[in-house]
Amino acid sequence: MLDIRLSHHVGPPSVEGMEKIAFLGLGHMGAAMAGRLLTAGFPLTVWNRTAEKAEPLVAEGATLAASPAEAVRDADVVITMLANPAALDAVADAIVPELRPGTTWVEMSTVGPDVVKELAARLGEGVTFLDAPVAGSTDKAAAGQLGILAGGDASGVEPVLAHLGTVTRTGPLGSGAALKLIVNTALLGGVAVVAETMAVADRLGIDENVARTALANGPLGGAVGRAFAEDVYFAIPLAAKDVALATKVAELPVLEAVLEQYKSAAADPAAAGADIAKAVEHIRRSV
Repeated sequence: MLDIRLSHHVGPPSVEGMEKIAFLGLGHMGAAMAGRLLTAGFPLTVWNRTAEKAEPLVAEGATLAASPAEAVRDADVVITMLANPAALDAVADAIVPELRPGTTWVEMSTVGPDVVKELAARLGEGVTFLDAPVAGSTDKAAAGQLGILAGGDASGVEPVLAHLGTVTRTGPLGSGAALKLIVNTALLGGVAVVAETMAVADRLGIDENVARTALANGPLGGAVGRAFAEDVYFAIPLAAKDVALATKVAELPVLEAVLEQYKSAAADPAAAGADIAKAVEHIRRSV
C-alpha cells in the first residue's frame, strides 16, 4: 500500500463549537468520511446526486438536503468530495451564491490545482477556501486514517479534518491538489507496471506467488501491495481521470501509455467500475 509520511500531525480533538457541516458527494470515499464526522457529533447535512446513497447516514442522524444550495445555506464548513471536475463545477454553480461570509469550503476531490484556483476566483468576500484532497482508500477513510493534503489556510478547520485523518499543510492554495496529483500518478503508474510485469511472468511460466513475492521484496513493493489489495476501492474510471489530469501538465509518454491501459480497463465490462486491482487483471489478459 502507498505510504505517505506526513509532517504536521493534528490529533482528533473533542468537538468544540459544534460547527454545522455540509458534506456534498457520498461516493465510496465521501460516505465513509461523512460517517466519521457524524460519529464525532457534528451537526451534518448531506447531499448526493443519487439521494439513496445518503440513506444510511440519514438513518444515523444526518439531515438530507434536496439540493447543493440547500445543503450549504446554514453551514459553517462545507466539504465537497466529488468524482471529477465537471461534477464539482456543477455543484459550485449551485453553492457559490449561497456561501455566507465566515464559511469555510474544504474541497477534497481530486481535480488538479487549476480547477482549485478557478473556484477560488469565484468566491465572495469572507469565504475561506482550501484544497484538501486525501491519500488513502476506503479502509483508511472508514478508520479516520487518511492523509489530508491541505493547501491554503487550514487552521480554522483542522479540528474538523483531524477526525478524518492526519493533516499536512502543503503550502499555498492549490498545492494540496497538485501534490495529490503527483501521489496518484506515481501510484497508478506503478500499479500498471506491476500488471505488465506479471504478464511477463505469465508468459514465462513463473508461478504467480513466486513472482509476486519477488516483486514485493523489491523497489515496487508498495505498488505490488496495492495491485493485489482487497477490501479497498479506487474505481478504474477515476484512476483514468487522475492520470489524464497529469498528462495535461506536461508531455509524458509513459503516463500516456498508462492512461490507455486504464481507459481500456474502464471499457471492459468485467472491470468497469471496479477497483484498480481489476485493471491489473485486465492488463494481464490483454497484453
